[in-house]
Amino acid sequence: MSARAAYRARACAAAVALGLALGTAGPVSGQQAGAPTDETAEAPAPAMLVADRVFVSAERQLVAEGNVEAFQGETRLRAQRITFDRAEGRLTVEGPIRIDEGGQVTILADAAEMDEDLREGLLTGARMVLDQQVQLAAVQLSRVSGRYTQLYKSSVTSCHVCEGRPPLWQIRAKRVVHDQLERQLYFEEAQLRVMDVPVFYLPALRLPDPTLERATGFLIPSVRTTSQLGTGVQVPYFFRLGDHRDLTVEPYISPETRTLNWRYRQAFRRGTIAFEGGLTRDELLPGETRGMIFGEGMFELGRDYELSFDIEATTDDAYLLDYGWDNLDRLESEVAITRTRRDRFFGASLIHYDSLRDTDLESTLPTVVGDIRYEHRLFPRALGGEVRLALIGHGHYRSSSQDGVGRDIGRASAEARWLRSWIGRGGLRADLDLGAAVDRFRTAQDSAFPARADRVTPHAALTLRYPLARAAASGAVHRLEPIVQLAWSDVDGDAVPRDESRFAGFDQGNLFALSRFPARDRREDGARLAYGLNWSRFGTGWEAAATIGQVFRDNAEPGFTRSSGLGGTSSDILVAGQVRTDYGLSVIARTLFDDALSFSKAELRGRWHSDRVRLDTSYLWLGPDQEEDRPRALSEIWFDGDYQINRNWTAGANLRYGFSDMEPIDAGIGVIWRNECVEVDLSLDRRYTSSANVEPSTVFGFTIALRGFTVAGDTDRYRRSCS
Repeated sequence: MSARAAYRARACAAAVALGLALGTAGPVSGQQAGAPTDETAEAPAPAMLVADRVFVSAERQLVAEGNVEAFQGETRLRAQRITFDRAEGRLTVEGPIRIDEGGQVTILADAAEMDEDLREGLLTGARMVLDQQVQLAAVQLSRVSGRYTQLYKSSVTSCHVCEGRPPLWQIRAKRVVHDQLERQLYFEEAQLRVMDVPVFYLPALRLPDPTLERATGFLIPSVRTTSQLGTGVQVPYFFRLGDHRDLTVEPYISPETRTLNWRYRQAFRRGTIAFEGGLTRDELLPGETRGMIFGEGMFELGRDYELSFDIEATTDDAYLLDYGWDNLDRLESEVAITRTRRDRFFGASLIHYDSLRDTDLESTLPTVVGDIRYEHRLFPRALGGEVRLALIGHGHYRSSSQDGVGRDIGRASAEARWLRSWIGRGGLRADLDLGAAVDRFRTAQDSAFPARADRVTPHAALTLRYPLARAAASGAVHRLEPIVQLAWSDVDGDAVPRDESRFAGFDQGNLFALSRFPARDRREDGARLAYGLNWSRFGTGWEAAATIGQVFRDNAEPGFTRSSGLGGTSSDILVAGQVRTDYGLSVIARTLFDDALSFSKAELRGRWHSDRVRLDTSYLWLGPDQEEDRPRALSEIWFDGDYQINRNWTAGANLRYGFSDMEPIDAGIGVIWRNECVEVDLSLDRRYTSSANVEPSTVFGFTIALRGFTVAGDTDRYRRSCS
């Protein structure tokens, strides 16, 4: 055996001996003398120690020197020298010292006096780092019961600290106590300093440490300036009401308003609920109490049933825009019960609509809508294929009692379909769809239509597909699929109002549908022939897909509007495609060409997301159509994007521009500066539209956040050096 190997063997043997001594020296820390013991409780693991050199001094003390490491449970101590006095059960540690506790707390010190299980002690020249985000420096640090850490004359910051230069911000305190169990920081005589200049003083302060996900306390405040409400401050406060519920209140105070925003969330064993809202007294509508409430929830009722609800309500049409909640023009509140199984589906819902548009007369709109639906799938062996049965009910109500404009409708439908597919040897696939639908309508408050109407619609459709595939030399796969569908249906029955299917669209989703109306109050009639061609490419680098198609019919369908693309005996030509690259760029486009190969509709959506760029844009063009309440063409573009200029700066902008009026609808710009300990957010938004209840407005937002006291921080991304 070599001398070096013999030395290592002796050191390891001495380390084991010292570890056994530490593990058996005296009673377990925290156990009171004479107190009853629980034999089933697990005692703390004994402390173990490893060092280059271990010996017994003349004072009969065990001494470890050189690369010393001591372990007690998840606690790990590293130092240059440790002296163990067994009679007193104390460790004298000489630094530099590093103590790691489960990866969440790190303590650095020059010297320490600690007990044998590393749970209590006194450290000098100490620093403590929480979750690699927040560091606390103190002249003296003491450990109590392995739970509390007390720091005297301390400085707390999440900024990078360089010798001789103050951090960007810090909290100075006479004493700081860290409760490792509750994960809280308690400050006494706290003073916030910016570049070492005192700016704020609090006699007492409590903050969560970065590892705590939910804690009662203040959240990041913000300043909001609008042209209507002036400059105001929003200060949110979070209440942790338990492990499964919480409440956030956010007072918003400015010269023109007194507002209390709030949010409540709760999780149950079988569901969740979340509500948010605002309560306001302002100078925009003096003497009136304004407000809104939004809520949603979901519950499992058992036997695969689910109950869900959405609530949207406001006191007036302009409140959401005035206070920056949302740019909605219609509120929708719904309660629904559903059950989905492999071969059965049941759903029932009740919806209430509230229009926020000035041009809408609420009493003439269907504000209450009810739906119920049951579907069942069967697989008969004698017929083969699949049989689908459906029972569907619908009703909507208008509050007006005036004849015609106050029309209320109820509808019940029964449908039966037989679906079967065959695949030939050459790959030709044939899909057959046979069935019939029976509809019954009840109409009230409209003398132009009978109070009761019945309708029967048998249908048949045969669809042929011939998919082809080819592998290119690059490894990409190209697929080409020509499709032809011959369909027929015969609508036989009384005339009914067209309430639900006023507007229809034409796209890839309904190119081969039996009926291209959005609801069952209308069904396509007569014989139709539809053709289409699908192409797609899959492979490395980029992927793409494209569709072209058209529909021919024996007689024109009067229910389709001019701009739907489905009017006349031959529809417009549908052309759609999409491209997606591995570099984060994706483009989706859809358009309709009429007989003169002119656009009747066009839509383009683009997206580019990379490490530094986030860009989303859309363009829409719709031709004039009086039947769709559009007397002139509509042309708009939307843009929303961010660009990370460098590690610290990010700029963003958004724009909605109407080419029809050649003026913007709304626009905004913003800039964010952040480093490892501070985030500053500046934004400016302008809404140009106006109505009887809403005026054009400008909103300026300003937020400063001290980073570090949050879960899952990304401070490593902004790590700096002192050079």
